[in-house]
Amino acid sequence: MVYESSYDSGRRPFKPDLTRGYWAAPSDFIYACISLGFRMDLISMSWFIYQRMGGAMFPYIICMVLFVVPIMVMQSFMGQFSSSGFISSFRISPIFKGLGYISLGVNLAVLSYYCMFASVPLLYLFHSMRPTIPWSCEGVEQWLTNGTSTDVEHSCRIKNAVELNETMINSTDSYKYIAYEVPSVLFFNTIFGGEDLMENYEYNSPFMFSWELLVCTILCWGIIAGVFFHFYNTELISKFLRYAIWTALTLLVICLIRFLLIDIDLKYILRYFIATPRDIAESIPNTILFVVSAFGPGWGSVITLASFNHFKTNIMSYSWFICIGQMGIFMAYGILTHIIQSYFKGITQHFDDVENLYVYVNHHWPLYLSSGSVLAAMTWPNLWSIIFYAMLVLMALITMITCLFSVYQSIFDEFEMLRSRRTEIIFGIIGFLALMSLYTCSNHGVIFFSAMSMDSLFTQTSLNLLLLLVILWIYGRVRFQRDIEFMLGQRFSTWKVNILRFVAPICLCLLLLISVIAAFFEHSVASIVLHVAAVFLIVLPWIFLPGYMIYIILQTSGSFCIRFKRCCRPLDWYPVELEERQQYEEAMGNMDITHQLNEMENSEIVA
Repeated sequence: MVYESSYDSGRRPFKPDLTRGYWAAPSDFIYACISLGFRMDLISMSWFIYQRMGGAMFPYIICMVLFVVPIMVMQSFMGQFSSSGFISSFRISPIFKGLGYISLGVNLAVLSYYCMFASVPLLYLFHSMRPTIPWSCEGVEQWLTNGTSTDVEHSCRIKNAVELNETMINSTDSYKYIAYEVPSVLFFNTIFGGEDLMENYEYNSPFMFSWELLVCTILCWGIIAGVFFHFYNTELISKFLRYAIWTALTLLVICLIRFLLIDIDLKYILRYFIATPRDIAESIPNTILFVVSAFGPGWGSVITLASFNHFKTNIMSYSWFICIGQMGIFMAYGILTHIIQSYFKGITQHFDDVENLYVYVNHHWPLYLSSGSVLAAMTWPNLWSIIFYAMLVLMALITMITCLFSVYQSIFDEFEMLRSRRTEIIFGIIGFLALMSLYTCSNHGVIFFSAMSMDSLFTQTSLNLLLLLVILWIYGRVRFQRDIEFMLGQRFSTWKVNILRFVAPICLCLLLLISVIAAFFEHSVASIVLHVAAVFLIVLPWIFLPGYMIYIILQTSGSFCIRFKRCCRPLDWYPVELEERQQYEEAMGNMDITHQLNEMENSEIVA
């Protein structure tokens, strides 16, 4: 039997939402998934190193072939075949439906802090409109006044070798280390009272709140609410995302070209494209983290986005387009980061030949904080600062809107009774997330968010591992290949399936180990608030999974073995559209299966 009806198992049948609509254009699915590559939380971490495209290209392509594209095809298959979001699509094996609820929790947890990646550049965007940019060499002296601030050495005050030797003549150290701060980072510190956020990041540091960042956060959520108010259906949101993504990519290309024209030594730029064997080896862990970004900041967005495709959409070729497009975005991020770091290296390069003297610029968060001082050194700094930070704001908002869109539709697909209260649910969730994100307006929230990011990375990797188990082992390789062939008219090769069954889990286990180590490191310095949030948003959902399994088994009749087998078999697993559904039954030789009971009213169904 291809599938069972929920009624046969004594449960309420799945009721598809036939009014959910499709993408306005088939390519909108590609644009929406490419926008998931705008993810910024991983590359904003202090320990993240990504400087050599020559070193990252080869491992990235290997990872893309081994598991990124195949897993994207699997997730797209689940959504497109079932025309439902990341919760309801797990009726492919109902006992694992709890994974859908876990992914819902992960998405909400990520969105609770992700607004920071829109509010921080929005703050810089507003200050870029001032006649004198506060973090420029002219503007920094206006607010860097009395107190400890006068002792801060920044990149606008770099001394020559003679001056440095005079100031350190009484030093007894054989090696002299001089660290200069970046004015745009110092400016960010001022909104929290002047504390050095990037150095004093211990969990017991004083709690400080920024009203400027609060206003920007509220404004970002207001923009998101306005988007969902005006673009209230699939076709409208599809067109909005298409034009917004094209705008963001255009701004990215413009900024990339402008940064390449910065007056720095050409050897720094060329070094990005040339990699030594050591560079390749060092880039492997970070490259694995990058390829996980292909699935977005949460989990399951690809499943939901694919559910808006027409049934015959060629997700195999689309998945390659998506991953190649995302690789281009990651490489652009790498070039920008490398140029920003090379700029600060270039202004201290005249000290390289001075014996026993090591001078460097202590830059942080290159794309978000340190970039401000590089932009201020350009011709027309206000214009380029506005363009650059507008790009970062738009990318973050697109990522949040795409993730929220997948969350909403997954909720409405699963809970039929909520479809009539769509507006209240949408704005209620936005309000809840806006309230939760207020913590990121504090110094603790800005610095310690990476602990939550690592927790979510662990959960995302675990979900991908379990997805391989559900589709390729429980649902089965043969049935998966059969469904793909029916849906697309082309076969998913057995060697690809075997790579997913035996090779991809090894890669994901390696990533799981990296995420565990990184999460342990991040939580070792995080605040108690992040520890509690991790328990509620990361740990408790995994306790829910076995509880949901037990609940499903108890809802089924028969002995334990029979109940377990019935709960693992697909339930209401068929194409939603009537024509494809009939063709599917005919192709599978199951014309004797009827589904009139699925069309009965709720009052006539025995729950």
